[in-house]
Amino acid sequence: MAEAIDIGARAKARCDLLGAPPYSEVEGQLTRRFLTPAHEAALSAVSGWMLDAGMSMRRDAAANLIGRYEGERTGAKALIIGSHIDSVRNGGRYDGPLGIMLGIDVVEALARAGRRLPFAIEVTAFGDEEGSRFPASMSCSRAIAGTLDASALEMKDADGVSVAEALTAFGGDPAGIASAARKPEQVLAFLEVHIEQGPVLEAEGLALGVVTAIAAQKRLMVRIEGTAGHAGTTPMNLRKDPGPAAAEAILALERICRAGTDGLVGTVGRMTALPGAFNVIPGAIEFSMDIRAETSATRDEAVITISAEIHAIAARRGLSATVTLMQALAESPCDPSLMGLLDEALADLSLPARRLPSGAGHDAMVMAELCPVAMLFIRCEGGISHNPAEAVTEADCALAAQAMLLFIDKLERRERA
Repeated sequence: MAEAIDIGARAKARCDLLGAPPYSEVEGQLTRRFLTPAHEAALSAVSGWMLDAGMSMRRDAAANLIGRYEGERTGAKALIIGSHIDSVRNGGRYDGPLGIMLGIDVVEALARAGRRLPFAIEVTAFGDEEGSRFPASMSCSRAIAGTLDASALEMKDADGVSVAEALTAFGGDPAGIASAARKPEQVLAFLEVHIEQGPVLEAEGLALGVVTAIAAQKRLMVRIEGTAGHAGTTPMNLRKDPGPAAAEAILALERICRAGTDGLVGTVGRMTALPGAFNVIPGAIEFSMDIRAETSATRDEAVITISAEIHAIAARRGLSATVTLMQALAESPCDPSLMGLLDEALADLSLPARRLPSGAGHDAMVMAELCPVAMLFIRCEGGISHNPAEAVTEADCALAAQAMLLFIDKLERRERA
């Protein structure tokens, strides 16, 4: 028990350490985007912790950091424990990194006990779950799952730098990205431990929860074009202003999602007026739409409906509109047998096996295309995430570490049977 509490405290402390420069791009907040110096600094620190825990360490062509604790047999299948090391702008310290730090400490506990398993354990730090630099997300886990489309490497950030260019400068290998893909026979399962990013566990007084499935999502970029003009000399009735049309489209998204089922939600997280001056009527408005639901069918119906409304709004106002799909991820159910092992682990800790879906996207949904996946949620204060106020307790982290070790014990017994 004492060792587990130490693991919880250390994992949390390491996340806190990674929450400031040089592990953040900005003083006074945490912003760590894919393939930046802050990303490199974080990988350097985590590499050292992996080595100290008794793992070998490598980086693949997609800039994934992979620590491996070998099994009884060299080259054995691996249980991958992983999450993401990147953050949103001005984000929280535990969203992603906590799962990595707990994985490292669980491996160290096994190494200290001299335990080798019938499978290897790999702790993986994915670099691009959030999509905070480039338009699409989860490129690193998609590379490992073998589902990364070459066109993703051509996407550019706000400065016009492509993924391929940034990856090359970082020491990755865009031309050899296929080498990062793992074969199904190399991977036993994937486990992601992550803060809930929602209020359910806290509201029910529970430290941990077992994830049943991850919601389907689509990311769209919308561009509504009109005619730029002088803000003072163009009468209101003669304007072709895309701004009010964008506002109308956003309200339509809200209305559609409020009326939806299956946990349908929609978010506009980015908006740009072009050319972007106080005294100029915009010539174009660009904004993002993130649409999610528990099923792909519900999500897709909402996307079709809002796309039609956007075009109708633009046409009615004498404007033009384009809606571009940037990313589509299907709903991803977790593996029933692995969920059962997590249920048993929580029962061993005298905790109820609370099952709940994830509205947030996670690397686990990509890894499900490669192998069976499971997710364990950790309670977070107020359900707050993607926010500097994101918080967890050492006690909850310790319980998560204990649950992970028990899960590994049960997986070992299953594999030896």
